[in-house]
Amino acid sequence: MASDTHSDADLGAQALAAAVHNTGVEHADATNGIHDHGDPAATHGPKRHAWLEHLVPGIERLTVKYHVGNYVALRDPSKPPGSVTIFESMPIYARRVFFVFGPDVMDMGKRLICRLGSACISCSTQGEIYDSPKSVHSIPSFIQTYKIDTLELLESDISKYNTFNEFFYRKLKLGARPVQNTDPRAICSAADCRLTVYHTINEAQKFWRGDEFSLSVLLHGPSTSHTHHQLSPPEPNPPPYSIDTADASLAIFRLAPADYHRFHSPINGTLLHGPVDIPGTYYTVNPQAVNEVDFDVFTANKRSVMYIREAVTGKTVAFVAVGALLVGAIGWSKKEGDQVQLGEELGWFAYGGSTVIVAFPAGMVQFDEDLRVNSDKALETFVKVGDSLGVLP
Repeated sequence: MASDTHSDADLGAQALAAAVHNTGVEHADATNGIHDHGDPAATHGPKRHAWLEHLVPGIERLTVKYHVGNYVALRDPSKPPGSVTIFESMPIYARRVFFVFGPDVMDMGKRLICRLGSACISCSTQGEIYDSPKSVHSIPSFIQTYKIDTLELLESDISKYNTFNEFFYRKLKLGARPVQNTDPRAICSAADCRLTVYHTINEAQKFWRGDEFSLSVLLHGPSTSHTHHQLSPPEPNPPPYSIDTADASLAIFRLAPADYHRFHSPINGTLLHGPVDIPGTYYTVNPQAVNEVDFDVFTANKRSVMYIREAVTGKTVAFVAVGALLVGAIGWSKKEGDQVQLGEELGWFAYGGSTVIVAFPAGMVQFDEDLRVNSDKALETFVKVGDSLGVLP
């Protein structure tokens, strides 16, 4: 038995190395990193191959149309919102799972997509691979593929990491992610991510096809399968950590493999309740998939919910960490009863795509104008931990 396990670990490490290298092929021209479209600050990702766009004008627009990638906005106060964009290609593993059979087969329905996702990825096996000591051999190629800045890491010596996952949810040096606005009523980005914001649930539902999305299901889970949500009636006296799901505001933080994978508090407050773990699967959260499939990915995926009482207003905010394709296991640095400051670490994701969704009670938050404008165009905005998200009116 021991020899079989050892053999599985060897094969797993080889598979991880192959996945990283294959992803690198896809991302050499356009990755989860940032391309420089005239922005001198955008130097923390692989450079764009301008010759290819010149050779085939409009190739990036075609790749968006055919589910190979999407655009992300960069924040530039000197220019109109959304005028500075970068291109991000969809990771090869997600593309194979969801789009290998083309749009005609996609229209056959959610059952086929569910089978594809379940058949292609064994999450427990992947978790063992990334936690295997042999997985450290993939760290150098991962750094090279995603142009990761090791100088900002708390532990910059990559030989000190015992597994690939230890590197994946690496810590940063103190001060690497300063909070932009320290006003008591400010809110900040919870992650290095691609961000969309919506002042109401109805606004959010205009931009993804998941017709089954429900904030109640996101926070509490369905009583049956995700194909037919049947919720219990609301409690007559809801606990202090529940939030009013009617017209709540949402901030959706989508993390890509290249990103720093620890998440932080967007507000000052106290952890009222949680984490509450909700079982689910691990579909990709890439917007190309979220907008194509006809079921809601967020409420189908495994997630963990923490409720935070905001310090100034006393209102309760729901912080939802969502796992995704290729494990996306969730860990918490804080526990119920702890006080947290704006920008303070709350937890981390292990390897895989991952998302944080923060739900604010109706009218509690006023998002920054550029974020709202971009989101109205179904355009994600690249932000980092501590960047301004908005204010509490």
